Formats: sequence, structure tokens, C-alpha cells
Amino acid sequence: MIKASIITIFTALCTSPVFAGDILSGQEMYMDHCAVCHGITAQGDGPMVPALMIKPKDLTQLSSENDGVFPMVDIIKRIDGREGLVSHGSPMPVYGYFFEGQEVMLQTDAGQPVLTSQPIDDLLTWLKTLQR
Repeated sequence: MIKASIITIFTALCTSPVFAGDILSGQEMYMDHCAVCHGITAQGDGPMVPALMIKPKDLTQLSSENDGVFPMVDIIKRIDGREGLVSHGSPMPVYGYFFEGQEVMLQTDAGQPVLTSQPIDDLLTWLKTLQR
């Protein structure tokens, strides 16, 4: 009985993110760094849109455009610069340095570990709440 409880607890710890993102912190970071292009409602309608050659992505549709799965790894890579994204004739600005902080290990839905920072985890947590 005790052995089964220890195994259950260990399994839960290994299959869950080490930290849960803070929604309010994520929303604040979004408003400070992302809303100018993606818009306050995250639908790709920020005030910088007229100056951009490629319209910013509607961030409320990330899951629906990915067969209902939130594309966590892709978002992390775009924010921290591991994967470039063309926006206004050049790669999307790399905002990773704004989101530096304590490292956290997240897991994809498939269980793959992904290393990122706590601020990016916070931003992801807020973005997940916007999905339609």
C-alpha cells in the first residue's frame, strides 16, 4: 500500500510541470511586449499592424489551428529565438531576453520535457486561457 502511494506520487511529479504559470504575470508580460503587434485581444490587430508586411497571428486560434492541441513548443521557440518568424520583412523580434528567469521544465501533451523560463511559462499559461 505504501509502495503504491509512493509510486503514484512519483509518477504525478514526473508527469506534471515543476511550476504552474502565473496567469496575471503572463497577461502583464503580454500587454508589455506582445499587444503592440498582436493586439489587446490577441487577435492580430495591434496598432503596429499597418507597418508590418505580414499580419501578426491571431493568438486565440493557436489550438484550433493545431488540431485542438496548444502548440507549446512552437510558441516557446518563437519567443526565445530558437525558431525565427518573419513579421515585417525580417524575423520576429526575439523577446527571449525579456523573459529570462528561473528555468522550469514543462512537458508537452506527449510527455516530452521542454526547458524554458518561468516568465515564458507564465505567458503560455495566459495564452492558453485565450484559446477558442
